[in-house]
Amino acid sequence: MLLAGEEWAARFEGFQREAWRLETLPQYLMPQEAEGLQAFRDGVRIAPATVHNEYTDRLRRQVTEGRVQGRVHIVTRPLSEYLRFEFSQYYRPHLLAGEQIRILDVTDRTNPLEGVQDFWMFDQSEVVLMNYKPDGKQINREVFEGDVAPFIEYQRIAVAESVPFEEFVKGLEL
Repeated sequence: MLLAGEEWAARFEGFQREAWRLETLPQYLMPQEAEGLQAFRDGVRIAPATVHNEYTDRLRRQVTEGRVQGRVHIVTRPLSEYLRFEFSQYYRPHLLAGEQIRILDVTDRTNPLEGVQDFWMFDQSEVVLMNYKPDGKQINREVFEGDVAPFIEYQRIAVAESVPFEEFVKGLEL
């Protein structure tokens, strides 16, 4: 089953304990980010603590409800322009709003999750595969119909092998 619109948004309202994402690509080509990416290229930077939007408001509410949202992004250095943009314009505000963000740098090591695709997992019981073209353009979101046990293991590995976002970016110019 493919997810879009309200059915997709409902996953973020309906989870009970945890929504968790694995990101594997150096860029995501999302049309709604084009203007922000161009502003970033032009040198515009945001003050992370001032960001209040639907996403950050939802994160703050989830924290007060005892629900957790987190992610691990697998990266290699040097960081792509898109990753510098994403880290600066999204990750920092999302972290301040309560998202648990970690980075798995595989620049000088073997990727322990080689070949694993992007996904979201909700309450360790439902997996949604995030299908992208190689350039980062999203194809669709697809509910995974099989055993979620491998994805729980992917999450365990990703968290164990990664570092907190702020530790990774310390000293980096974004």
